[in-house]
Amino acid sequence: MEESDEKDKGFKVQDKRRFSAEGELKPEHRGQDEARAERGGEAPRPDSSAKPATSASTAAAAAEHSHEDIGPSEINFATFIVGLSTQALLHLGEIPDPTTNNPVRDLTAAQQLIDILGLLRDKTRGNLDRDEAGLLDSILFDLRMKYVEITRNPSR
Repeated sequence: MEESDEKDKGFKVQDKRRFSAEGELKPEHRGQDEARAERGGEAPRPDSSAKPATSASTAAAAAEHSHEDIGPSEINFATFIVGLSTQALLHLGEIPDPTTNNPVRDLTAAQQLIDILGLLRDKTRGNLDRDEAGLLDSILFDLRMKYVEITRNPSR
């Protein structure tokens, strides 16, 4: 009787990642973020129409409060790869520098980040699921094409 009970039990695998392999927030988590913002647990993401906080104490209180409901941000392979690719895009001048809000081009740094992503692809080959491998391959292809385009036409 015990063996049949154990066979019937089994286990359930549940994906708790908030973001898809493409880096988009999954639909089931969109409502949670809005509800958390309404409760005051997390400030809504700023948009161009939002007014800045009126005082430093208000901003500090909001920042302290925002970390109560959520744990540390989840880092997985996809978010790591997207982070590296974002840095490469910044160095390619495709994204403005967040400190100056102006594009800055550093092709040496961009090339190093692209090489790091290539190294990661080579060293993780066979250990990634299909989505992770596809994400890494497409990011590498796009970054390499942008790099070649910029080096061939530097005035761009």
